[in-house]
Amino acid sequence: MATELRSWLGLGRSLVIYRARPWKTARLARFYRAIVSPGDLAFDIGAHAGNRTRALVAAGARVVALEPQRLFHAFLRRDLPPGVTLLPFAAGRAPGRAELRVSRLHPTVSSLAAGFPARMAEAPGFAAVRWDAAETVEVTTLDALIAAHGVPRFVKIDVEGFEAEVLAGLGQPVPWVAFEHLPAAPELAAACVARLAGLGRYEFNLVRGEAPAFALDRWQDAPGLLAALAGARRSGDVYARRRDG
Repeated sequence: MATELRSWLGLGRSLVIYRARPWKTARLARFYRAIVSPGDLAFDIGAHAGNRTRALVAAGARVVALEPQRLFHAFLRRDLPPGVTLLPFAAGRAPGRAELRVSRLHPTVSSLAAGFPARMAEAPGFAAVRWDAAETVEVTTLDALIAAHGVPRFVKIDVEGFEAEVLAGLGQPVPWVAFEHLPAAPELAAACVARLAGLGRYEFNLVRGEAPAFALDRWQDAPGLLAALAGARRSGDVYARRRDG
């Protein structure tokens, strides 16, 4: 009973953080309209509370959303707008099954990344976080999603340290990609940038925190992006857009 209560409290906490201020979703939708046009396909990898999926839908996109945490998937199945394709999968470099380390009270930082809880335990903002549960989840790949649903205009990835593994399952360039960066793990962002550079010619920008605006005045090449990330104190998202094709 106590563990179930903690899980429900964690769900409520995420809803307060990500869904209690609907004007933020509206601002994010306006930001996304510069990336997707009505009818474009978008993948939301790590949908969590569904705020990004909702913003993409409001921007006119057709969305395939992945959320492997059972409690959040059940919530999203009842909550997301009609037309969203919701799948109970994680994404990685190869299909299969994997163990998801779950923080019941802080479920937004649940992760498939090996060693992620131990690494982040000393990071700023993580002192109170405990990864106190585990779920075995099904894993698919971006390539498999493309085969089933088509090539997306935009792929958003927020999977707590597993972003490079998700991109390892992508074998072709897509027009836009966004992935989370964590100041405590700069080499993960570097691995994502290197993977994208191996797929095509990309340029990069940053969004700090949840701000619906780019932080850099100019789009950067890979070295410029990594220089901008050096010494970063806040997490955020790296946006990559193709320069070729």
